[in-house]
Amino acid sequence: MRRNGWAGTALRWAAAAAVVTAATGAVAGCLGPDAICRSGEYPVKAVGNTTGAACVPDGEEPPAGYVRYPAGKEPRHVDDKWDRYWRTVVVDGNGAVVSEG
Repeated sequence: MRRNGWAGTALRWAAAAAVVTAATGAVAGCLGPDAICRSGEYPVKAVGNTTGAACVPDGEEPPAGYVRYPAGKEPRHVDDKWDRYWRTVVVDGNGAVVSEG
């Protein structure tokens, strides 16, 4: 005859709670804002249009056709204040704003 009793039931509930807690933590860790660039990179803006952007390894200059964002105005996360702003702006080869809207 099989005997589980309250100890067996409590053990099953504890195991189920541990699985749920682990799964919730894993999902919650993925729900933060998406970074514009990976660690070790910085974002750059394409010259002449509103949507162009790229990520460049730290220590390297932007490629031709791209400029650095002004200090303190770099987008950090998708859809943050600066990401939304720079999607409405066109810059020239020196990084000066030539069109907003």
